[in-house]
Amino acid sequence: MQRLGGKIAIVTGAGQGIGEAIARRFAAEGACLVIAEREAARGEAVAASLRQVGTQAVAIRTDVAEAASVAAMVAETVATLGAPDILVNNAGIAVFGDPLAITDADWQRCMSVDLDGAWQCCRAVLPHMLEKGGGAIINIASNHSFQVIRNTFPYPVAKHGLLGLTRSLALEYAERGIIVNAISPGYIDTPLNQKLFAEDPDPDARAKVEARQPLKRLGRPDEIAAIAALLASDEARFIVGANIVADGGVTIRMYE
Repeated sequence: MQRLGGKIAIVTGAGQGIGEAIARRFAAEGACLVIAEREAARGEAVAASLRQVGTQAVAIRTDVAEAASVAAMVAETVATLGAPDILVNNAGIAVFGDPLAITDADWQRCMSVDLDGAWQCCRAVLPHMLEKGGGAIINIASNHSFQVIRNTFPYPVAKHGLLGLTRSLALEYAERGIIVNAISPGYIDTPLNQKLFAEDPDPDARAKVEARQPLKRLGRPDEIAAIAALLASDEARFIVGANIVADGGVTIRMYE
């Protein structure tokens, strides 16, 4: 069963990792895709591979930190495919540091992508969803959005804000047919994390991270994509303002 047949979905940051996995799962579920990716060549590669298997897919270079870029992406989506039914705010960056050592530019860079970027995308698609009489918005948060560890400032601040955005918009628009939810992944085996492990001077860096996971492994991007496919579908219309945690059980531990 193709749960998303005929629906038009925008996935930001879909050139790799979780975003790419979500785009591919949505395509398998019958959706038309907009790959909204800052790295144009990477986005086009994903869109082209989807077109090869029969999915209607376009790549639109998008910097979610720039309102004009987001507005242009949504306008092109409407002109090319039609008004969007689904938005996945997946684009994000990790800015970690000591609170008194980070610069104003560090703070702004984190907020402009991880929080403001999601809002810019929501604000651009909401009028179209309202006109259609419904839609689904999925914000990819993090287990940093409700738990905090040291030396990760200000990333958790932005992700806590993203949950607030999710809940606020969910309440505002539920009765008008727009369902807003969040997914909070834990440590996922993405190309970015693979690169970080490869660059770590400790050859056992990955093994040590895996050992701290209750499941003794990292999560897979397709596991997050499966949750996104449910939340984007009509089967999840009674899930409103939720935050689905998919972190392998890390955040239910104490004192380990």
